[in-house]
Formats: sequence, structure tokens, C-alpha cells
Amino acid sequence: MELSEYPTFTVIMRGYTPEQADAIMQAMAGFENQFGVEVTMNTPHALDIIENGNAEYGDRIHIGAGTVTTLDEAKAAIAEGAKFMLSPIEFTDDIFAYAKAHDVITVPAAMTPTEVHDMFEKGADIVKIFPATTVGSDFFKAIQAPLGKLPLMAVGGVSLANAKDLLTHGTSYLGIGSKMFNAEDLANRNVDGLAASMQAFVDIKYVL
Repeated sequence: MELSEYPTFTVIMRGYTPEQADAIMQAMAGFENQFGVEVTMNTPHALDIIENGNAEYGDRIHIGAGTVTTLDEAKAAIAEGAKFMLSPIEFTDDIFAYAKAHDVITVPAAMTPTEVHDMFEKGADIVKIFPATTVGSDFFKAIQAPLGKLPLMAVGGVSLANAKDLLTHGTSYLGIGSKMFNAEDLANRNVDGLAASMQAFVDIKYVL
């Protein structure tokens, strides 16, 4: 996967059932260029969700893995077709090397200017600022004043309420977890309701 193909929004699927994950991917019809889906590795049946998702939707949806913290997890996710990998921590050199050998986008986490710089120096495609709401939107603009324009992703507390603020302060990508969907829509696997939540984020992007 090329970095230019990476969508603005990443749906973080942590703890969702295979049925809920499938409903989200159904709801992505028409939003494939705006959203990717990240299945966290600490979700039950994570590898099955990635595998089945790719079998059903992989020709049009970017499906990746999240909470990747070891090389073994990276290898397992990539074997099932993960096109990108996110982590709440830094990636090791061997994870970067394995991902690049398989054309997989790497999105490790960082929180300080030094950590951000180090991750890009080691080969990160995008650096995830986590938790984003702890540092605030001004951090994204401030860090790029000395370091230059960087592909940064905000993750942690991202919602409709702060998405516009983050995107107008130098954030290139947003990862949205529990505040992405209405809990009732998830529980009922309401595809129309899930799609409406995605549209709300897209609407914010296009009024900037």
C-alpha cells in the first residue's frame, strides 16, 4: 500500500465482534477513499476479522491491524492481509523492516518531538500522536514549526467535537475509536446508522 492511498480517517475496531466488524465494513460502501479500518490485535478473533474482511472487502477497503507491539504480531497480521499497522508504542527496527518488505504502511506512536523525529528516522510512514487529547490540537501545529510538515495522526479521544480543530491545526489523519459510532447502532449492527456516522466526519473534512 502506498502512503498516498492512506485515508484521512481510520476506524479503530477494538473489542468489536466479527458481526459488528462486518456491519462496519458494509457501511463503508462509498466511503472507501475516506476511511480505513484498523482491527486491534487485542480484539478476540482479530486475525479472523482481518482475514475474512480481506476476503469479502479487501479489493476496495483498506484493512489493517492495530495495537501491534511485537514482530510476531506484525507477521501474523500481515499474513492475513493487513495493509497497515498501528501501535500505541514505538516500532522496533525489525518490525519496520518486515513491514517495508511487505509494502505495509507503518504507524507507530510517539508523544514528544524527539520520539516523533526518531520514528520517522527509523522509517515510519505516519506517526501517531497518542493520546492526542492529552497534548491538544496546538501540539500538532507547534511540533511542525521546527520539524517541517509531517504526516501525523491524532489518536485518543478523537470525536466529532474536536475533529475540525485537529484537522485545522496540522493533523493529517484521525484515528477514531469509541466515539466513532453510536453505541446502539453498533449493538444492532445498523448499517445505515453506522454509515451516517461516517458521513458526519466526512462532512467536517469538506467544510474546512
